[in-house]
Amino acid sequence: MQFQEDSRICAFVSQRTVFANSVRPATLVVYDEKIQEISYNTGEDVVRYLSQKYPGIRFNDYGSLVLMPGIIDSHVHINEPGRTEWEGFYTATRAAAAGGVTTIADMPLNSIPPTTTLDNLKIKAREAYSKTFVDVAFWGGVVPGNQHELRSLINAGVVGFKCFLCPSKIDEFPHVSVDDVKRTFMELLSTKTVLAFHAEYERNEETNLLTDDPGLYDTFLRTRPDLMELDAVKLICDWCTRYKVRCHIVHLSSAECLPLINDTKARGAPLTVETCYHYLVLAAEEIPAGSTEFKCCPPIRGKNNQEQLWHGIKNGTLDMIVSDHSPCVPELKTRGNFLTAWGGISSLQFGLSLIWTAARTRDMSLSDVSKLLSSQPAKLCGLEDRKGDLLVGMDADFVIWDPEESIKIEANDIHHKNKLTPYQGKVLFGKVIVTVLRGQFVFKEGKICDKPVGKLLLNKNVLQMIRT
Repeated sequence: MQFQEDSRICAFVSQRTVFANSVRPATLVVYDEKIQEISYNTGEDVVRYLSQKYPGIRFNDYGSLVLMPGIIDSHVHINEPGRTEWEGFYTATRAAAAGGVTTIADMPLNSIPPTTTLDNLKIKAREAYSKTFVDVAFWGGVVPGNQHELRSLINAGVVGFKCFLCPSKIDEFPHVSVDDVKRTFMELLSTKTVLAFHAEYERNEETNLLTDDPGLYDTFLRTRPDLMELDAVKLICDWCTRYKVRCHIVHLSSAECLPLINDTKARGAPLTVETCYHYLVLAAEEIPAGSTEFKCCPPIRGKNNQEQLWHGIKNGTLDMIVSDHSPCVPELKTRGNFLTAWGGISSLQFGLSLIWTAARTRDMSLSDVSKLLSSQPAKLCGLEDRKGDLLVGMDADFVIWDPEESIKIEANDIHHKNKLTPYQGKVLFGKVIVTVLRGQFVFKEGKICDKPVGKLLLNKNVLQMIRT
């Protein structure tokens, strides 16, 4: 196809361009928000050829910096509206852009109202509209009694549904019973959507608070034993095998569940599983007393458990790595009491650096990292036809970064609304240089673009409704 001279035509060049199964020199031509052409070469001949084919083309040559598909973070709690003081679309998506994340999927809680009805989705989408610096998709929620709402949410374009098998600690989002789950499966049988589970299952004897020092992390850890996850995963694996509805386990922390998951997948069940940055880079033995910024549910476990999770990553039992970015206001987090502090970790901005710092010592390739952070989350969310890989026709979403350069996480550099994070002060490998969303620079050399350019990934009929 021959183009007339157009300033919107540009090319991105890197000697280390990350494809699904290789890292190689490449030149990517971008036009009208999409990858128009890929030349698996660089140099003067390519420049000459493309300049003739696309008059006015601009070249962005990044030398030996890594050019990778933009990160897809499929597990983010933005909390707007209702708890916007915890986080909001404007601040969360700025943090995402600074971290090389080009698409996030917002969880149905902790906003008020939660995304459990079509009307509630419209309320949330209106709040998000024109505030996002990256693209935003939305999860729907399953709570007792809302099964009749699910089809309308699917038609609106949600990427899937999330439910809790134990109390969520959010009044607006109660957990479901076994009967609720079965009714949900009946509603979803003929669809291609996915049901995601917070996989902890509480028993009465496990919910009693211990009398030990609440300022010690080990006290909290013993209130959330591996058995809570294992019991829930057994149920999910059985349901997934029986009903053949796509099931997804969010934020798996216990390596004791890996053999069961592996066996379920081997039997052909449509099961996927994620783990999180914090389970792969933090360890229970290293959490200081009173440091409640480390609290999350399920909990961070020990070093041996962490290494087993990495083994699950490398052998494919675990499919992807996400943030589960779940911030709150400081007064809910910094009381020094692990039993009463809010459980959630802020990390949306730093996932690439966190994972690369750990992966580079574990014989993992850049293509492996891209699969875990980009293509697999895109597939979970049904976005694999436009995001998560470098192919002609895909959205021109890129992160360009230096794997050899280190960063130190300082409060002044954090774009999350609330700065409290267990990673503050850490030195990590992997510095994001540029983030490109559909061909536009949204982060470049330390600065975020002036105006939000992100899109809401919902169906056109819903977008039309929220604009009017």
